[in-house]
Amino acid sequence: MHADLLRALVIDAADLEPAPPWAPYRGTSTARIDSSRPCASRGQRARATRVIDVPGLGPRWLDTCHPHFLAATRLLPSRMLSTVEGIVADLREAAREAGADLTIVTDDGAAG
Repeated sequence: MHADLLRALVIDAADLEPAPPWAPYRGTSTARIDSSRPCASRGQRARATRVIDVPGLGPRWLDTCHPHFLAATRLLPSRMLSTVEGIVADLREAAREAGADLTIVTDDGAAG
């Protein structure tokens, strides 16, 4: 998925700076952008940053200008859940991966 994003934005993954192996908190990303980093694609001032996992290279910073931030947002799958069914499906998947038994009870009292 990230390879497709980098290809679409014409970015060589090897040119991206290594990111920490831990998930940066909001202040880390804000401080990074406040230091006037260039967009990885256009060279204009970056307005947003995120960490992406690049196979063979590990976590990398992806600094983007506003237009490329919007393009990346459209190209990357959304992690936001918009429905109860989606939340339940994710909970079931997590329980399955953990080998845990799971009973979901909704506010209407029905087990799911």
